[in-house]
Amino acid sequence: MSWKTVDYSNKDSLTKALGGTHILLSFIQILSDTDQVSQKNLIDAAIAAGVKRFAPSEYGSKGTVNMPWWDGKEKIREYLEEVNSKEQVLEYTLFQPGLFLDYLAFPHKTSKHVDPLQTIFDFQNSRAIVVNGHEDSIMTFTTVKDLATIVTKAVEYEGKWPSAGGIMGNKVTFSELLEIGHRVRGRPFSVDYVSVEDLEAGDLNTSWSLEAVHHAVANDQAAAMLKAVSIGILLSSTKGAWDISNNWNEIFPDYMFHAIEDFLTTVWTDKP
Repeated sequence: MSWKTVDYSNKDSLTKALGGTHILLSFIQILSDTDQVSQKNLIDAAIAAGVKRFAPSEYGSKGTVNMPWWDGKEKIREYLEEVNSKEQVLEYTLFQPGLFLDYLAFPHKTSKHVDPLQTIFDFQNSRAIVVNGHEDSIMTFTTVKDLATIVTKAVEYEGKWPSAGGIMGNKVTFSELLEIGHRVRGRPFSVDYVSVEDLEAGDLNTSWSLEAVHHAVANDQAAAMLKAVSIGILLSSTKGAWDISNNWNEIFPDYMFHAIEDFLTTVWTDKP
């Protein structure tokens, strides 16, 4: 493995750096680049350098509705469609594993390269936030390890990449997840129910809130971002944003994903 320092504002330099590259995976942090200039330049340079396959910085939900911090993903999706509008010049896939199952292990770290984050499903304290009347909304959870394995397999795969690259580790409703939580933790979860109307008004009327901040978020923006993330995940779940497709599952039907209850049981056994 080799490392290169690149200037994302210089397309010529990027093109030169990408010379001889067949597959390009992007992990650009999209929050700080409102117009997604860096990733658009990377796409342009990839095309100019003759890169054959590209995966943009996705690795989350299918939809981005009610999640403005992910607006950049929509811009890149549109840009990829635009550059391929006349003919396909760059094959691509959107790797979408849903929410990392590892986050439900918070505060325990289960992946070497991904830090644990709090979610609206707090297994440590056996509590959750649920939209009233939408207990059957679907969430998809996939471990970081499973995502990495499927991406590795995709890189080696010689067939055509699906543009919608759903990776479905586990698909559960809010109600099912609460039942799993009860079995795993040995006690029922306390649930704060919120209304769609309050969430759409920007109000999160709950007895607790997220506190752990992602390193990409500035400290002075943390409180507002954590509230927005909670509201966004809750609202978007009612609109199918986390109901991930199984495109990559179908390509690799023999791969066995980590089952949600087995994974969480391993994490939480003998922990207070």
